[in-house]
Amino acid sequence: MTVDHQTLALVLFSAFVAVTLGITTWVSRHRHGSAEEFYAGGRLFSPMENGFAIAGDYMSAASFLGIGGLIALFGYDGVLYAVGFLVAWLVVLFLVAELVRNCGRFTLADVVAARMSERPVRIAAGVSSVTVSVLYLVAQMVGAGSLVGLLLGRTGTGAQIWTVIGVGALMVIYVSLGGMRATTWIQIVKAVLLLGGAVVLTVLVLVRFHGDLDRLLLGAAARSGHGDAFLAPGLKYGGNWTARLDFISLGLALVLGTAGLPHILSRFYTVPTARAARRSVIWSIGLIGGFYLMTIVLGFGAAAIVGPEAVRRSNAAGNTAVPLLALDLGGGADSTGGTVLFAVVAAVAFATILAVVAGITLASSASVAHDLYASLRRPGGRQRSEVAVARVAAVGVGVVAIALGLLTRDLNVAFLVGLAFAVAASANLPVLMYSLFWRGFTTRGAVWAVYGGLVPALVLVLLSPVVSGSPESLFPGLDFQYFPLQNPGIVSVPLGFLAGWLGTVTSAELPDEAKHAETEVRSLTGAGAV
Repeated sequence: MTVDHQTLALVLFSAFVAVTLGITTWVSRHRHGSAEEFYAGGRLFSPMENGFAIAGDYMSAASFLGIGGLIALFGYDGVLYAVGFLVAWLVVLFLVAELVRNCGRFTLADVVAARMSERPVRIAAGVSSVTVSVLYLVAQMVGAGSLVGLLLGRTGTGAQIWTVIGVGALMVIYVSLGGMRATTWIQIVKAVLLLGGAVVLTVLVLVRFHGDLDRLLLGAAARSGHGDAFLAPGLKYGGNWTARLDFISLGLALVLGTAGLPHILSRFYTVPTARAARRSVIWSIGLIGGFYLMTIVLGFGAAAIVGPEAVRRSNAAGNTAVPLLALDLGGGADSTGGTVLFAVVAAVAFATILAVVAGITLASSASVAHDLYASLRRPGGRQRSEVAVARVAAVGVGVVAIALGLLTRDLNVAFLVGLAFAVAASANLPVLMYSLFWRGFTTRGAVWAVYGGLVPALVLVLLSPVVSGSPESLFPGLDFQYFPLQNPGIVSVPLGFLAGWLGTVTSAELPDEAKHAETEVRSLTGAGAV
């Protein structure tokens, strides 16, 4: 990579960082220090603003870098990621958005604890939310490391380590100083930049093939080395029954996981009413749907124009396919157009990572302060404000994410996000659905549902080919692989629902019918909602 690319991309990225730090500083001067202000931005955002912010929160490095790379390497099977990520929003729209807005205040645990014994339920939901958030953060850190390796022409660990540390430091600053209001505006700015960059690249790819999608797909198939198999199911997930089950497991995790992601659920609390929450989701579905359609074009464009071999040489997991495509579309490595386009795409991808990590860090620090700290502190001890604890928690979450990001830097970011979705679908979705829709649900059922999904999901990942037993594993020299699938969703999601049911039917506690009736009325009508 030439010095021009590096300099221009770094200048553009620095400009974005300067703007976002400016927003954070401005917001921090106008904040009131209340929990509602820090966690929910004062609930003052319009549906359109929140829709753009949700899109900014959701369209992560996995979407922009990971899915494009998977499509460039595996064709049709990579497209399935984009489909899963989008279809998931129908679950959110019809089952979650309005009900969660009406029942909770700041976190997932608020919804569940409304009709249960608070302490055990808050601790379980808090642990689960932090675990999912850290897994999701790791994927963003890996994306940042891949980008910088490409940007600076260095695949060595030094550049990646400093990048991951730098991203971690920035996200802690955004969250601890600006809270939800600053994070929301950063996500809105990032969503506009990302959608704009995707539109430009998509138009350039279509112009290259004279608007003929057939030519694009046939060109991608010819360049892939797999021929027509590149455009058919099975290249990544069709080799044997294990691969097919892995695909079903991934699909289950992607479609059900979004409704259990803490940083997505927390966005519904930033609007004044449940109707506004629903309209936010409709805005975000339009924006996210358009983005994933463009991602498919970019993935096949990278396969046809750059070629899978060149993508693999740059980054084995495919995370750099879209920046390489931008370089080629602009006129190649030695051209001014290539330099500018590559720099813009790299800077937008960086902006994407920063905005998403800010949202996730805020959600996880809210869980630590509002759920774990509030439940575990001793009544007679010295009390610190929840907001102060949340700021300290942001630092702790950042340190853990940096450490894990450095450990997993050679894995595909979309794949890593798939694991986070599996854990969210296994641990958070069952307890959320039971709390909202099952009259007889009890405290023991809630705690068992969370741990009954969370623990199996994490154990199965540890015993899977992701961690050991194959050349692509985290620890290729070790072999403690006893679970054949890479994604645990097909086993752990049903286990979460089963554990919740089992905990409830074996519990001596009688369900509180009055509290359920109150929760049901509040969730459906908004009466008594905060």
